[in-house]
Amino acid sequence: MNNSFLTIAMPKGRIFEEAAELLRRAGFRLPPEFDDSRKLILEVEEENLRFILAKPMDVVTYVEHGVADIGIAGKDVMLEEERDVYELLDLKISACYLAVAGLPGTKISDIAPKIASKYPNVASSYFREQGEQVEIIKLNGSIELAPLIGLAERIVDIVSTGRTLKENGLVEYAKIANVTSRLVANPVSYRIKEARITEIVERLAEIIE
Repeated sequence: MNNSFLTIAMPKGRIFEEAAELLRRAGFRLPPEFDDSRKLILEVEEENLRFILAKPMDVVTYVEHGVADIGIAGKDVMLEEERDVYELLDLKISACYLAVAGLPGTKISDIAPKIASKYPNVASSYFREQGEQVEIIKLNGSIELAPLIGLAERIVDIVSTGRTLKENGLVEYAKIANVTSRLVANPVSYRIKEARITEIVERLAEIIE
């Protein structure tokens, strides 16, 4: 592999599409086939960039361990993972928020209510701040199912439009934090490749509204 490349970890899916569009608007020449490729590692030689496509939760892991110099990660992942990376820029894409939700009219029990989430650390911190002792159940998908089948009294999950909650008969009880995608860097890469990373930050900052 060419060591002159700057390696960027990107999440697959909607964030990837929005981030690729942002990079193009900032003047980076990404080929059209870039968006449709099934490859997990993509190299753009004319820009000296290498992209690693990963699951959103894994991006900060790759950056922390230095296999990627920089990455694009949701603030939700940053809050949950607490990794040793530098947060350089709010890209203001893929806006959503973390919220507490459940069935309407249900009261939380006094003794250690059950909270289902794929963000156990965020959920635990939030309820601790509220002075409530809860039992956290970690799930990896279909969090909305938990209150419907009696697994949990509340869920903590990402909300973008609120449609999924509504379609499953759930209501929002509290908003925890706003979430957008952030540009993050490995601390060692940032020192070694500071000029290159700073150039990318400045070019992106110029076009972010």
